[in-house]
Amino acid sequence: MQSQTKRRLSPGELDALLRVSTGIGCRLETELTDGWFNAAYRVLLDDGRPAVVKLAPPADAAVLRYELGIMATEAMVYRRIEALPGDRVPTPALLYAGEEFLAVSVLEGTPWDKAAERLSPTAQAALRRELGAITAHLHTLAPEDGRFGYPAAGSALSASDWRTAFTAMVDALLDDAERWQSPLGVPPAEIRTLVAEGGCALDEVTAPRLVHFDLWPGNIFVDVSNDGERPRIAGLIDHERAFWGDPAAELVSLAIGGDTGPESDLVAGYTEAGGSLDFTPAFRHRLALYRLYLGLLLVVECGPRGYGPDHLASCSQTLADTITQLRTLE
Repeated sequence: MQSQTKRRLSPGELDALLRVSTGIGCRLETELTDGWFNAAYRVLLDDGRPAVVKLAPPADAAVLRYELGIMATEAMVYRRIEALPGDRVPTPALLYAGEEFLAVSVLEGTPWDKAAERLSPTAQAALRRELGAITAHLHTLAPEDGRFGYPAAGSALSASDWRTAFTAMVDALLDDAERWQSPLGVPPAEIRTLVAEGGCALDEVTAPRLVHFDLWPGNIFVDVSNDGERPRIAGLIDHERAFWGDPAAELVSLAIGGDTGPESDLVAGYTEAGGSLDFTPAFRHRLALYRLYLGLLLVVECGPRGYGPDHLASCSQTLADTITQLRTLE
């Protein structure tokens, strides 16, 4: 995906960046173009290891408030996952991290969205169950300081309670929307009112947990080497959008890949692994708020990233649908 936030380097510049920062150079093999925010390159390190190098946006690039410093969030998530017992949350290994780049190991497998046609319904169901279990293990991670919100944003987008943190997250996007003149379809005051009306439901969340918030099929690698009949999850990527919050929010991006209802394979796997998702009216109200948040994010990011009118129109329709859903909640 083309984006104005992507920082592109020549082979020589990429080699120099790694050599100065880590003491080891690289040979560029190919640019990985599927990402929507960061530029990423597959390289061969001088010691023979294949790696993926992910670059932060240029220093002068316009980004949303929550995106400031999120490469540090991704590095933190890799380190926290690595400390989990066993291989409960498969993900690339963090090889090197700097202020403007990450280098991680190469995952075997294929992004799920590209492998889907090779998977039978039975295989898809088994993968969704496994993904549910992995997500439950991911949600055992908690912040060291007990605060909700974005790890890299400091006190501006974090708080000691979830209602305050989530409200600040929404307000930051609305501020960005004003800056970029984003077409929200409704006055920002209406969005703030919808969030405020969900305050009691948000207050039910008292323990912050790590929420990836970008687990759509393109960020989930699967191994389909067994003719697609006994696939497995090879790993999760792109952790930079993670925040400390309500595990229920994870269902928003997970729903892009399939059913996330109480009787779904994903929720069954989540529950079997020790997780708990209680689909009460308050839980469903929070889910609608998180869909609103993602819809708002998708519209607003079109400004700094320079996405075209067709993509903006699609995102605007998603936002409109989430607003309609919240308006009709009983």
